[in-house]
Parts: sequence; C-alpha cells; structure tokens
Amino acid sequence: MKKVFLSAIALVLLFSSCAREFNQVYKSDDFHYKYEYAKEMFANGKYSKAVALLQELVTLEKGTENAQESLYMLAMSEYCLKDYETASEYFKKYFSSYPHGTYSEMAEYYVGQSLFMSTPEPRLDQSGTIAAISAFQEYLDVYPDGKMKPTAQKRLFELQDKLVLKELYNARLYYNLGSYFGNCTNGGNNYEACVITSQNALKDYPYSDNREEFATLIMKSKFELAKMSVDERKYERFQDAEDECYGFINEYPDSKERKTAESYIEKCKEYISSHKEMSLN
Repeated sequence: MKKVFLSAIALVLLFSSCAREFNQVYKSDDFHYKYEYAKEMFANGKYSKAVALLQELVTLEKGTENAQESLYMLAMSEYCLKDYETASEYFKKYFSSYPHGTYSEMAEYYVGQSLFMSTPEPRLDQSGTIAAISAFQEYLDVYPDGKMKPTAQKRLFELQDKLVLKELYNARLYYNLGSYFGNCTNGGNNYEACVITSQNALKDYPYSDNREEFATLIMKSKFELAKMSVDERKYERFQDAEDECYGFINEYPDSKERKTAESYIEKCKEYISSHKEMSLN
C-alpha cells in the first residue's frame, strides 16, 4: 500500500513538473526554443501541447524557414486529435501558402483525407462527402502520379459508394411509402419518385454493386404505379411495367426477383388483353 502511495505521489510530481515546463515554454519569448519544443511534443504524440504552441508560431514564424513546418505540424496535430474540420482548413492554408512547399503534396492529400474522416453515415446529408470527393479529385488532378494516388482513388470509390447508398435508402423509402401522399407536397407520388431516384442513380453510378436492387425497385414501382393509376393511364402504364419486367429478366436472368418479374408480366398481359377486348366491343 505504501509503494502504491509513493508511486502516486511520484506521478503527481512528474505531471506537475511537466506542466511547469510547458508553461515556461509557452510564456517564453524565445521563438526558436518554442519551435523546437513544439517539434518534440509533436514527435512524442502530445498533440494538444503542440497545437497550443504552433497556433502562435505559425504567425510569429511567418517569413522564416520554420513557417512551413510549423503550419504543417499544426494541421497534422489537429488531424491526429480528430478535429478533422480544423485540420482540413489548415491543410488548405498550407497548400495555398506554399503550393511548391516541402509538404505541399501531402497537405493537398490530407485536405481530402480530413474531409473523408468526417463524412457522415449514408442516411444523413452528404454535402461533406461531395466536398471530400472534390478534394481527392483535385489532388489527383494536381499530382496525377503522386505517391498517394492509389489511396486517393480508393477513397474516391468509397465515397461514391456512400453516395450510392444514400440514393438507395431514398429509393427504398419512396417505395415503402407507396401510396401514402402525405409527403407528396408538390404533386406526383412515391412510386414515381422511387423510379426517378433509381434511374438517376443507375445513370450517375453505372458501376455500382447495387444496380440490381435499383432495377428491382424500378420494376416494382412501375407495376404498383400501373395498378393505382386512373383508367386513362392504366393501359399505358401496364405496357411500360411489362416492358420493364422483360428488361429486368434480360439483364438479371438469375435474379431472385425473376419470379416476381414473371408474375408481373402475367398480370400486365391480363390487363392489356382485357383492355383490348373491351376496346373492340
């Protein structure tokens, strides 16, 4: 018990000593000393202390040889502290201030990486995802053969997948809302919205792994839309639904939804056939 108590006292004294040392450095007018101490803090992973010193040094060292490194270390410290929004701003500032600097390529890359780390899950607003895509694309444009090219390209695919999932969740929601009109404040209906959302996603993301599900939602929505249509639109929409089902089977012959498509075709044919008979009579 006595050893534990003595160890605790030793730790308290150590932390107090470190705190005093940092305060002395922080209050010092010796900028070179501050700079070297900040580098030591950064190298030892004490990023909060590094940030406290570097925020002052990026201004005080402006125009000196240490200015570049101070700004880059500040950006990396914020990144390591997971303050990704602040980090991205500092990385942008570095690249705009030193476009040909020692760390310019990595700063440009880390603008995108910082935004990537702060992107929300797919159900939420994806403006941050779009910003990250733009940042990585800018990196690839500026450094087409850059050392971070493979990682930047991988990140782009991951971000695009997130946008695809956002559209897929939206399309599913529209389909599940179905004939409910409470959310259709500007006319139209949910099945039409599902079709449009899915078609746009297929056009915008032609290599998505979710193509079959989008196609399934389009097929099912068109059939439901035909069923709920007014009489003047039913014939046209059942024809459209039938064509969609044939197209689905042709593109996904082994789909688990093939039987659904085949049953829809039979029902479409029944209506189309009865409609033609009524027209002849």
